[in-house]
Amino acid sequence: MKEPATYEQQIEILRKNGCVIKDNDYCLDVLSRINYYRLSAYLLPFKTSGGKYKAGTNIVSIYKLYEYDRKLRNLIFYAIEEIEVYLRSQFSYYHAHKYGADGYLNAGNYNDRHLHADFTMRINEEINKNRKLPFVRHHIIKYNGEFPIWVVMELFTFGMLSYFYADLFTPDQKQLARNIYKTTSKNLISWLRCCTILRNMCAHSGRLYYSVFSSIPAGIPQLDVSSERRLFGAVMAMRELYPKIDKWNTEILTSISALNEQYMDVINLNHIGFPVNWEALLQK
Repeated sequence: MKEPATYEQQIEILRKNGCVIKDNDYCLDVLSRINYYRLSAYLLPFKTSGGKYKAGTNIVSIYKLYEYDRKLRNLIFYAIEEIEVYLRSQFSYYHAHKYGADGYLNAGNYNDRHLHADFTMRINEEINKNRKLPFVRHHIIKYNGEFPIWVVMELFTFGMLSYFYADLFTPDQKQLARNIYKTTSKNLISWLRCCTILRNMCAHSGRLYYSVFSSIPAGIPQLDVSSERRLFGAVMAMRELYPKIDKWNTEILTSISALNEQYMDVINLNHIGFPVNWEALLQK
């Protein structure tokens, strides 16, 4: 186990590895607010094979890169929230009208991959976690803890929505994919998985810049191998799922464009998989 380093020692480590620090007080303030370990991740694109940093790497630019990433996370999280609310509405409406208000509790309404005990356990965990919310407390008191799907799905995380859809019968998957997005169930499963990963990274303040994603979005021919596992691939999946075309183009996309323009002096679009024509590709 490493011994903890003081802020002053951390500054010297950065300097020793080639990071330019002209103002110790500035750097100390940054380290005291962010944590050396978190900040050092933004230095990864600038490391040489010998472990030092490339010439010109400086703490001011690294902090600006961190700020870009933080603002981008907030923007993406806002967009995914709208997708999440939309999918809760669409999935619960379809399932309720086909299988009934409590059909989600019947293991026979899912495919063979479905782990019903785990699924119901996760639902109960969310109910217990949120039992003080007015609508949850209302159903516990008045309805003896019985929740129709259109109510309980308000407690589903994005990951639970993704698993719920993936565990439906194939005809249900196909109909929902066709009705909501005019796509295939294979594509929708893939996009949901990509956005689950992206959403969790944003929710837990994970680094988006220079990250490699574990899932590749299916059915998006505009993606090439240099983009599919970078942030751009995940954002393209988010674009496919976003419910409002006009709002995506005039609000989400323009906000991403403005943010990229603001930090163009420190970001490298290749590091997040954004190709030269990224704005045209993201247009819905």
